[in-house]
Amino acid sequence: MTPGNAQRRSTHWSVITGAPCSGKTAVIHMLEQQGYTVIHEVARAYIDAELAKGKTLSEIKADEWAFERHILMEKVRIESTLNKDEIIFFDRGIPDSIAYYELNGLDSSEPFQRSAAVCYRNIFLFERLHFSKDTVRSEDEKTARQLNRLIEESYQSLGYDIIHVPVLSVKARTEFVLAHL
Repeated sequence: MTPGNAQRRSTHWSVITGAPCSGKTAVIHMLEQQGYTVIHEVARAYIDAELAKGKTLSEIKADEWAFERHILMEKVRIESTLNKDEIIFFDRGIPDSIAYYELNGLDSSEPFQRSAAVCYRNIFLFERLHFSKDTVRSEDEKTARQLNRLIEESYQSLGYDIIHVPVLSVKARTEFVLAHL
């Protein structure tokens, strides 16, 4: 069951989510190659753009609230421009911001309120793969485990039934997602 009430905008959108290093982006790229509309991870795009300007990851995230709010509002802005009837896959949805706010000890009432405005069709929570660090990732193994739990709790708190995606090849995970639409 997915949440629904009169104030929620019901969509045909699916969220691919999970902790860092769960293989979300690889599946998003494969879906895009197959012709599906995808929305790439907002935080990664923002961090990549800021790194290209010469900033460090520490500088980008120096004000954690400002960083997380920027990501939240960019997700909200992007979703407001999309057709609710189109099949779209998101690399993280607005409710992921609830988890990130909570991880950083921030008040999550705004991302919770923003999350309540939309109703995604499917939430795919990817099981974690072996953790590896990259230039954009600031999390470690322990934080990734905590984020995985917080992300799941965030979607559950909004009434979503979560589809757990097991560790499989990228192709098999993509087929799994498509079979559950």
